[in-house]
Amino acid sequence: MLEIAIKGSKTYWLWIVFLLAVMGAGAVVYIDQFMNGLMITNMSRDVSFGFYIANFTFLVGVAAGGVMVVIPYYLHNYEKFHRITILGEFLAVAALIMCLLFVLVDVGQPTRLLNVWLYPSVKSVLFWDTLVLNGYLGLNIIIGWKLLEAERNQVEPPLWTKPLIYLSIPFAIGIHTVTAYLYCGLPGRGYWLTAILAPRFLASAFAAGPAFLIILCYIIKKFTKFDPGWEAIQTLSKIVCWAIIANLFFFFCEVFVVFYSNIPGHLAHMQYLLFGYHGYHALVPWMWTGITLMILGAVFLVIPQLRNNKTLLPFTCAMIFIGAWIDKGLGMISGGFVPSPLHHVTEYAPSGKEIIITLAVYATGFLILTILFKIATQVKEEVRG
Repeated sequence: MLEIAIKGSKTYWLWIVFLLAVMGAGAVVYIDQFMNGLMITNMSRDVSFGFYIANFTFLVGVAAGGVMVVIPYYLHNYEKFHRITILGEFLAVAALIMCLLFVLVDVGQPTRLLNVWLYPSVKSVLFWDTLVLNGYLGLNIIIGWKLLEAERNQVEPPLWTKPLIYLSIPFAIGIHTVTAYLYCGLPGRGYWLTAILAPRFLASAFAAGPAFLIILCYIIKKFTKFDPGWEAIQTLSKIVCWAIIANLFFFFCEVFVVFYSNIPGHLAHMQYLLFGYHGYHALVPWMWTGITLMILGAVFLVIPQLRNNKTLLPFTCAMIFIGAWIDKGLGMISGGFVPSPLHHVTEYAPSGKEIIITLAVYATGFLILTILFKIATQVKEEVRG
């Protein structure tokens, strides 16, 4: 089926060339980082996780969100998701590859990652995180490809794919749960030291992932002959609606507990994010923008007339996607490091080179996503024909 990827329109190839150009620019900058180390970034002793890990954290959620089409279709035989389930699985593949690339570029010496497997420890949360991330990636590649192959040949998929499908569900939940444990197990970071962090991660994942999938369905319908189906998109929008409401509920629970308890180590982080701290307020406009976008998106999806508006829906999903990225990307990482446990404030903003490398990682993911979606939509068009 790979031969499908090398056939396309002029628009398709212009998009591919653009992505390759961005990847090339990022590769040049990464060589600089590889030779000179993380000194080219704006990370520091006080802020040791930056833009790379912020995007990693968010994209793990996008990957996990794909399970919201897998569960209804495979466990509850929801046939309306038949057309888009493969899209959700391939979205997870692209998101997971971007996650792994962000981890790779975040490590000053990438070869050090081998120590996780050369000297494994079951007490290490990082070991379990690499296990579930790579495991979920492998499961989605195998499941997605074999099911698409079976659909193209109009035969039943192999029986052994069924257990893998069921196994992928706890893996999807596990990738974001374990990622949350990487943060909430650090007692010196009050913003992360909460048992509700994993549920917050999952709620935002189940909102951002399907929201992005809806946007992709619109793009697919515009540029291909494949129609994902309005009923499937509507069901996805309802999932996004209740997931983003849950995410907002968990966030405001945190706000209440922090300000009501008035514990200094926890209060300082929330003050910095929402109102500024001792004159430092770089993230305040970002956080209020993210909160506003998520609230507006939730309101638009709760009201049936607005949710059923085909023109408004992709913009609503974009608001939720961007709001979740601000909340769980910029806010979650910087908010955990600023201020430090000694209440010193070292604000962080990504350097130009960090942004270029980040864009290159996203270009790599979108290249993979474009190829996989082209194959999937072409096969489905052939079967329909």
